[in-house]
Amino acid sequence: MVKIAYDPTPLHHEFPLLEFPDVVARLGFEHFQLTPHADFSPFFRHPKADDQLVAALRKRVADAGVTITSLLPVQRISWPDEAQRAAAVRNFRRVIQLAAELEVTVINTEFSGRPERAEDSEAAFYQSMEELLPDLEREGITLNIDPHPDDFVEDGLEAWRVIRGLNNPHVGFVYVGSHTFHYGDRAATLLPEIGLRLGAVYAADTFDHHRSHGLRYISNPPGNAARVHQHLDLGAGDVDWETLFATLGATGFLDREDAIIVSNVFAEDERWEDSARHQLTRLRELVAMHTA
Repeated sequence: MVKIAYDPTPLHHEFPLLEFPDVVARLGFEHFQLTPHADFSPFFRHPKADDQLVAALRKRVADAGVTITSLLPVQRISWPDEAQRAAAVRNFRRVIQLAAELEVTVINTEFSGRPERAEDSEAAFYQSMEELLPDLEREGITLNIDPHPDDFVEDGLEAWRVIRGLNNPHVGFVYVGSHTFHYGDRAATLLPEIGLRLGAVYAADTFDHHRSHGLRYISNPPGNAARVHQHLDLGAGDVDWETLFATLGATGFLDREDAIIVSNVFAEDERWEDSARHQLTRLRELVAMHTA
């Protein structure tokens, strides 16, 4: 059955990295996804973990009785300028090594290109994948990608086309609930098309920025290119979770042992513990309701 994992980003300001496994276990989760952290793999920079830290983290994970389902690095692998793209590939290769050392077989990430240079970013993405796929295949690691708001591809269907164009089963899709309305709000038709290549779903709520004639929330000056969304508790926004989970159940995602659902609420840090427990309870309810 699908694994429900915790995104420990809210813990970054409260606990050191090596305490994450104990906190995750105390919250009731059996799994967590290791997201960008200054001591491990920070945003856009070379990973900072050495053999000693990796060994210590492995021990703390085992002692806590939890597992790391996946790593989430964010590197500029689709950046349209070569210096940044090449650095991102070097950094990502180290992430793949770290995943192998932790015996983690899934890496979830973002395209990390630029929408104003979409054609150049797509070309950069395919070049980076040519360089990284041999490393992923050698280590037996699956890479899943989220078309994040403000990336060179934001629409869910178009992002799936880009991934499908690689023609490689080691690369799949991350569906992020809080990006639903940037994807095109088409989970019921998109997820069946992605099928077994859907590797992970992130569960956090958001508001539909198309509502109220585009004034659901307001960013000034009017007409700017900012992409705004939230990562709220389930039920606090506009995402249709019943339809989303019904689709996940119908496609068999919820019955797969390799499938991952990640609770990734970032907007409730002042009540992170209550938020985490709410998320776990609600996700278990939704999975039970829609599992065959």
